[in-house]
Amino acid sequence: MSDLLEAENEEQALEQLHELGCTDGLPVVIPTPERVNQCVLASGMDGDMLLGELGPAMGNATVEKVATAAVMAGCKSDYMPLVVAAVKAAASPEFDLSELQATTHCTAPLIIVNGPARETCGPVASGYGALGPGHRANASIGRALRLCLINIGGGRPGISDMAIHGHPGKFTYCLAEAEEQSPFPPLHVSLGYDESDSVVTLLGCEAPHSVLYSDNADDPEDAEKLLYVLSVGLANLATNNAIFASGMALVCLGPKHASVLARSNFTRESIQQRLWELTQFPNAQHIRYAGEFGKAFKDDPDGTYNAFKSPQNILVMVAGGVGLYSMVMPNWGGAGHQNRAVSVKVESDFFCAIPGLSQRGEL
Repeated sequence: MSDLLEAENEEQALEQLHELGCTDGLPVVIPTPERVNQCVLASGMDGDMLLGELGPAMGNATVEKVATAAVMAGCKSDYMPLVVAAVKAAASPEFDLSELQATTHCTAPLIIVNGPARETCGPVASGYGALGPGHRANASIGRALRLCLINIGGGRPGISDMAIHGHPGKFTYCLAEAEEQSPFPPLHVSLGYDESDSVVTLLGCEAPHSVLYSDNADDPEDAEKLLYVLSVGLANLATNNAIFASGMALVCLGPKHASVLARSNFTRESIQQRLWELTQFPNAQHIRYAGEFGKAFKDDPDGTYNAFKSPQNILVMVAGGVGLYSMVMPNWGGAGHQNRAVSVKVESDFFCAIPGLSQRGEL
């Protein structure tokens, strides 16, 4: 059991947590032992089990500490398998968390949920306003990860988190893929998992960039025009991906835009390929606008370069409501593994006793 704080009441406890820098600036649910223990039980693991280390402080992310963050964030115990998977992904060396937490860039871990856990551990919203207010699972799961990054990973603004501006996704950044509205296989299937698996994919991203496109089914160039507009948002010269020529990024297609591409026989893979081709730029442009970064291309001013190392570095998913908009999320790409996406299978196939219920599950 972790060391406990003491307060006369929950109001004083909240003020104490604020004063200690343990919150994200918003009120939190007080993590009493009873509340934390319920989330630990729901995880199906022992409280002292280590899920990984979170940088830059390299704190030990035990199940109990993660459960504490989940309680503070307002999670239901049902959400714990998704929070645990997100923490495991963040702790993976390939995610470059220490560098991501310390960079001056505005980047935050985006949680993408696929598979049955979208409902069994949620529901996690994937439709209208999935990245906005009103969805408890999305809001609290993403917030739980952020509180872990603060209290276990030591990511505090101006001290170790050096983001010059930050962005609202640093409070919470979580959504599910709209698999039923997608004309493509689910994202996790394209990443090598079985369709029946539940998977959390974590990618450090900027805030979403809105992409407006009015489709026209009678235009034979409809799909190509949409892909071009997406590529402009994805890797224009204002993005790290175009300047660093590295990293990964996400294209979150609205269902209507996904159907534009599907009726032109595009697959997820061919979308990635075409976007990769469309994010190839003249070296001369980079030399002129990229400052010190442009020096890498000064010996070949007439050549071209790709903003992404490969088509697979452009993730494509479907989410949101039906309409004229999709979203793109560029990323940082400046760390050792270029801030690549990390996926973790959700472990939720277990049964556990919840205090207050009999063996028959009755009150």
